[in-house]
Amino acid sequence: MKPDASNDAPPSLSHEQFMRLFLGAERELLRYVMALVPNVADARDVVQETAVALWQAIGKYDPARPFVPWACRFALNEARSHLRRESRRRRLLEEDVAAMLGERRVETAGQLDLRREHLRDCLGRLPDDQRQLVRGYYFDEESIPDLAARLGRGPEAIYKTLQRIRQALHGCIERKLQTAR
Repeated sequence: MKPDASNDAPPSLSHEQFMRLFLGAERELLRYVMALVPNVADARDVVQETAVALWQAIGKYDPARPFVPWACRFALNEARSHLRRESRRRRLLEEDVAAMLGERRVETAGQLDLRREHLRDCLGRLPDDQRQLVRGYYFDEESIPDLAARLGRGPEAIYKTLQRIRQALHGCIERKLQTAR
């Protein structure tokens, strides 16, 4: 099969010969690309883009030289391009998310202040032992094992008590918000 003149392939390297070279090197190219691009689906896409780039430049390939190292240079360029695109996309996404969070923070600032105020009130209504447990864990940053040892209780009991306190505080805040509406 003769290559057509528009594909830059030399008459000495047919489409079939190129395909044999590429398919013989494809697994090695994929392994190489996966070292650069950790996501398997993305790495496969990069290998496909590499195949296109190789075919477009096949006229520059010297059949006397090994195909894989030549192809790996193309794979490296394609992987770099992919990583640059992903970096830009991620950066734009992060900027968008940051902007949305900033806007949301401004929109909800009053509500957050009200919730904090209700939380202070609800904390004040807790029994003293529960308030001390919350203070130790959240404010003094004591570990669960330290709290358990200090209070003479098991760690599981501390976890369960904190869970119940969080639920009670949440319910208290929600009730206060309902009555304020």
